[in-house]
Amino acid sequence: MGDAGPRSIHELELPRLNGTPESLSVYAGKVVLAVNVASRCGYTPQYAGLQALHERYSDRGFTVLGFPCNQFLHQEPGSSDQIQQFCSVNFGVTFPMFAKLDVKGPNRHPLYAVLSELADDSGKAGGVAWNFEKFLIDREGQTVRRFRSKVTPEDARLVGAIESLL
Repeated sequence: MGDAGPRSIHELELPRLNGTPESLSVYAGKVVLAVNVASRCGYTPQYAGLQALHERYSDRGFTVLGFPCNQFLHQEPGSSDQIQQFCSVNFGVTFPMFAKLDVKGPNRHPLYAVLSELADDSGKAGGVAWNFEKFLIDREGQTVRRFRSKVTPEDARLVGAIESLL
């Protein structure tokens, strides 16, 4: 009987951008949109839409969680301090941001091992393909929908999926 790994994101702990470890169990009871983010990507302007979603629904038990990643054309080269400043100054980001991690490959973080098991709406599962993939997680910590990078935070499919869980 081997350990099948975490069944819920709430079983994991990750460092925030400031280095402080945080258990994702603090998000139990919340609807979460987990996004692998980068500061130098064509999709970087999505930070504004993600912040708008966070502001629009936070009082209903929703949060965006940002997970910087430098695995796609080195589009997140900055230090934690640089990432924090970039997000605050350029997009007014107030949602929780975590330390850089790998979302694919041999050093993939266990969080992304769990998230990547879910297929997107076209039926494709597996590794994250690019920055700003979005994983919608229910109040119990289960991944319920996956949206690829091109799906903007304003997309009706994404907004409808969030609202259906609130």
